[in-house]
Amino acid sequence: MQKGFHEPGEKPRRFYKSVEVRPIDTGHAVLLDGRGPSSAGGRKLILPTAALAQLCADEWARQGEFIELAAMSATRLAYTALEAIPPAREPTADQFADYAGSDLICYFADEPVALVVEQTKAWEPILERAETELGLVFVRAKGIRHRTQPTTTLAAVRSLALNLDDFGLAGLAYGAPLLGSAILTVALQHGWIDGEKAHHLSRVDDAFQESKWGIDEEAAIRTAGLLKESLMLAQWFAAQR
Repeated sequence: MQKGFHEPGEKPRRFYKSVEVRPIDTGHAVLLDGRGPSSAGGRKLILPTAALAQLCADEWARQGEFIELAAMSATRLAYTALEAIPPAREPTADQFADYAGSDLICYFADEPVALVVEQTKAWEPILERAETELGLVFVRAKGIRHRTQPTTTLAAVRSLALNLDDFGLAGLAYGAPLLGSAILTVALQHGWIDGEKAHHLSRVDDAFQESKWGIDEEAAIRTAGLLKESLMLAQWFAAQR
């Protein structure tokens, strides 16, 4: 059986020499020594665009003696789009709308004033653009007490998600928990912001605290990992345009 992405246990040794992207009838296939790697469910790594396939192929090409599966975020997301999303489009869109219902960038601090200023500067342009360009009207809240968002807004967010193909929807589902914000994910998907900006906007509160108290090594490593994921997601969305 062809070795593939899904092998459990220890890190699999690299079993291929060449990586290429080849157009086929159903899209663009990632091939390792001329054969497609398979997911746990037996799905071949076939993407709808050449750019998306190349994003995954680059991950396979970067592998050394052993395959670092955890570091292959685009490939894992591609298999999610191929296997998990098709039978669960409605629940996935519902979950994405739920994130919008308590979205990070709708909750502004009461104090200190300096933090409120930072949040307003960072988040208001995105909220205003969402309203102007997509008709998504969000209620701003002060403090942590929950504020219910308009049902029409949440319905529109859900519709926006369902209007995407499986690969676009997978990106939204990945981005909302990554950024803590459905709105920032939509902004990234539309190209309003890049991956670095999305990461920055998702961390306004954390960055403010770090400016006061500093950041420890463990937190710095985690932050770097989140930035890497945000940059990948930006590439994922751009590769579909």
